[in-house]
Amino acid sequence: MKTVGLTYDLKTDYKFKEGDPLDANAEFDALSTINVIAEAISANGFKVKKIGNASNLLEKIGDLGVDIVFNISEGVSGRNRESQVPILLEMAGIPFVGADALTLGLTLDKVMAKKIFIAEKIPTPKFFEVPSVEALIDQDHCKFPLIVKPRFEGSSKGLSEDSRVENFEGLKKQVDFITKTYKQPALIEEFISGQEFTVAIVGNEKPEIMPVVQIKIDGKLKLNDKFYTFARITSDRLEYICPAKISQELKNKLDDFALKVYRSVECRDFGRVDFRVDKDGNPYVLEINPLPSLSTEDVFMLIAKNIGITYEQMVGKILNSAIIRNGLD
Repeated sequence: MKTVGLTYDLKTDYKFKEGDPLDANAEFDALSTINVIAEAISANGFKVKKIGNASNLLEKIGDLGVDIVFNISEGVSGRNRESQVPILLEMAGIPFVGADALTLGLTLDKVMAKKIFIAEKIPTPKFFEVPSVEALIDQDHCKFPLIVKPRFEGSSKGLSEDSRVENFEGLKKQVDFITKTYKQPALIEEFISGQEFTVAIVGNEKPEIMPVVQIKIDGKLKLNDKFYTFARITSDRLEYICPAKISQELKNKLDDFALKVYRSVECRDFGRVDFRVDKDGNPYVLEINPLPSLSTEDVFMLIAKNIGITYEQMVGKILNSAIIRNGLD
């Protein structure tokens, strides 16, 4: 029986510092999620060894006693945080599930990811970034309304109702908040009014594109000016609709772009691509997450139900992709 190590960051591992925002540990997992993933791996006939975060891994790396590691660790801080566990595993020659350090670093930094999308002719909202509010000058290549985000965060960190701005004053205020609170540059994008979708992909040589999921906020599918915020993720105001009730034409567009994005950043084993679609049906890629949440409240559980498999089988599918890729089958 093969042994699978599990690397992760627990919400309770995070020690809040003075001045930290409320969502500082938003990317980390609850113990219940770790247990559910561990049980799902066991259900696929593997022995599970819980390793924990990068510090734990570093302590035990000489004597891990695992065949492969299932990595869902977010790392501690900075734009390379998601790369911390993969680089340690790579250095130790231990195979692991999911994207490597380069892909994780590139995609957590939304500006770097967007540069790749642009090079690959993948539509993404127009943007610019600034290191501070002092660097902000009236610019004419992006039109209001704009949305202001931290440059390298996930889980809607830093996103609130104030993130969408309609004038220069609002922009200055939000840039000041992001750069000072999150200690990183602000990414400023043209806001795409319309609908929001996410497309999950599993596999490598012949990736399997999962059914399109639509995001419903406050009971509405036509979101217009509504968008994902940290507060909405942690409330019951957000629903996932799977499969999305959309035209075949839009489904084909989303599938094609999702696969192109997945391959452009060399995603492995699994990933999820987030889109906004404007009123004319044009999709724009917001980001790709090569380390998407496997929480049972998130989209992978819903997709599993929709394609007629269990959550355990979905986790097995992801794990199996990595086992085959690493020649361990």
